[in-house]
Amino acid sequence: MSQAGGMRPPWNQERAPEERLPSATEPSRQWSMVRRVLTAGLLFSLLLGFSVLLVYIFRSCGPGPCMTPVCWDLLARYLASGNTSVAPCTDFFNFACGQAKGTDYSFQALAEENKRRLRRILEAPGSWHLGSGEEKAFQFYSSCMDTDAIEAAGAAPLRQVIEELGGWRISGNWTSLDFNRTLRLLMSQYGYFPFFRAYLRPRPTPPYTPVIQIDQPEFDVPLKQEQEQKIYAQIVREYLTYLNQLGTLLGGEPNKVQEHAFLSISITSQLFQFLRPLEQRRAQGKLFQMVTIDQLQEMAPAIDWLSCLQATFTPMPLSPSQLLLVHDLEYLKNMSQLVEEQLSLHRDFLQSHMILGLVRTLSPALDGKFQEAHRSLIQKLGELTERPPMAMELFTAIKNALVSRLRRIPWMDEKTRKEAQNRVTQLQVKMGAPEWALKPSLARQEYNDIQLGPSYLQSFLSCVRSLRARIVQSFLQSFPYHRWQVSPWGVNAYYSIPDHVVVFPAGLLQPPFFHPGYPRAVNFGAAGSIMAHELLHIFYQLLLPGGCPACDTRALQGALLCLKHHYETIPLPNGTFFNGSRTFLENAVDIGGLAIALQAYSKRLLWHRGETILPNLDLSPQQLFFRSYAQVMCREPGTQEPQDPYSPPTLRVHGPLSNTPAFARHFHCPHGALMNPSSRCQLW
Repeated sequence: MSQAGGMRPPWNQERAPEERLPSATEPSRQWSMVRRVLTAGLLFSLLLGFSVLLVYIFRSCGPGPCMTPVCWDLLARYLASGNTSVAPCTDFFNFACGQAKGTDYSFQALAEENKRRLRRILEAPGSWHLGSGEEKAFQFYSSCMDTDAIEAAGAAPLRQVIEELGGWRISGNWTSLDFNRTLRLLMSQYGYFPFFRAYLRPRPTPPYTPVIQIDQPEFDVPLKQEQEQKIYAQIVREYLTYLNQLGTLLGGEPNKVQEHAFLSISITSQLFQFLRPLEQRRAQGKLFQMVTIDQLQEMAPAIDWLSCLQATFTPMPLSPSQLLLVHDLEYLKNMSQLVEEQLSLHRDFLQSHMILGLVRTLSPALDGKFQEAHRSLIQKLGELTERPPMAMELFTAIKNALVSRLRRIPWMDEKTRKEAQNRVTQLQVKMGAPEWALKPSLARQEYNDIQLGPSYLQSFLSCVRSLRARIVQSFLQSFPYHRWQVSPWGVNAYYSIPDHVVVFPAGLLQPPFFHPGYPRAVNFGAAGSIMAHELLHIFYQLLLPGGCPACDTRALQGALLCLKHHYETIPLPNGTFFNGSRTFLENAVDIGGLAIALQAYSKRLLWHRGETILPNLDLSPQQLFFRSYAQVMCREPGTQEPQDPYSPPTLRVHGPLSNTPAFARHFHCPHGALMNPSSRCQLW
């Protein structure tokens, strides 16, 4: 380096003596390059071999096909109900349920299958112990199936009942008994409420104590405010024909029968006009009112409320100051006025109206002529109104997922979050059947008051009275266990607010919703999402206006508005859109139930090996999870009933699934497709 010239360029610098190599070293430089190429090739080969090994290991350890008979049966169900020609990202409901006809793949189908199982048990010879509670159940079933005896008795047992009620002008002597005495007998001895319903249930608001509730009646005729005049006239005509048949079967003279039947329909129609829809009462802030028996007596004086309710709810002691929960006070006032008018003008027609209604409700316990008349009525009205242990483990996983998820809900304050977690951990869960049904001594005690015979109708009425007595008794005394509101073979789970218990009957935990031999994806997607749905009913109150004062109200309302908009933008099969204002609570728990079940299943996949899939279905475990969730909702889409709290089945599938990013990811849905929208809602 020269001081004048500074630093020379590197290509002009002289090499050190030890760097000046002779030209003979050129071949070694070439060998070095070859060695580098060989080394790179070897490394590439090792990486390739390792990748192949990983793929082999993954495929060997990944989910294998479930080849058991129950899985093949489930596969047949899925193939029969689904339509794989439909793109799942465009219409997952049709992908899963496109070939489902009627209710073949729904809760109703499971309920029917459970009835068939129950029938096989009841018809198995010698499957009960003498003197047990079971024996009475088998005897009652035998008397029901003894159609020869029922047919031989004909209308005689029913005529005896009518005589006990004072008779009627249609087919015999009529003793003009006191109206309220007849009503009292109908309510207490026959479980029939012609003008209103009275039942014992917990209050709908805290402290949830039991109270006698007076509600609107249930009409056998499917009348609706918005029905077309032509349809209404046809319904009335069919119902008039049915009532004429009943009167004739009981020996009435045709002209007299027709006159009484026509006036009975007139009374029903007037009562129906007094009803106020639930939405109207909610808008007016009058869903229910608390009144004493004395106060109700003044406002609706035609009914002797104290004597009728005392007879119905015996041995519950009642007094004039007893509080009642009345659902529609205006209806009761109008109903009372109508009854008073009929008592002054057509007392005998009012008697006929009550007896015709009773005969209708007792038709299942009567001979074939009465049953056929009722079946024919139901069919014609339907045509007119029709419009185009493993389980407990599963529940524990779902419950744990909910507790974990509560920690991340953005709109909950810390105190509400802790209270919510405590509510979940303290929850009781009942599965299968009630305690008394599993213990012979308790089962025998449960049926002690049932007297069978001499006719099937008398056995039937004894069961009606026994059931009412048990309901009253359950509110009069505390029980060491929860009194189930569904049968073990039922398919409806429920959450009881007063007892803080959730119930899953054995009938629900059956194929195609649950089986110990199914892939976990099926059990978590179907039964697991149902369990999570019921658990979220615990938090209904928090979602209502003012239900959580300490919560971030703005964030909560924003999430609920987002959810409402989400459902309103999903089209129905006919291209219309659904107003979900009435169903938003169930929509909220549908979305939350799916999210919680998916979280529980993902955790199970992470920590437990050995997952299986259904053979020949070409669905990954995650895809099978979503397919099983949709299977629960499979039924033929139809018009919603006005009081149905649930969205149509297509929305119950598309709403939650399109709000779940994992669905779009596992089915590779393009951005902007129906099942992969640009924005989603975060409620739970």
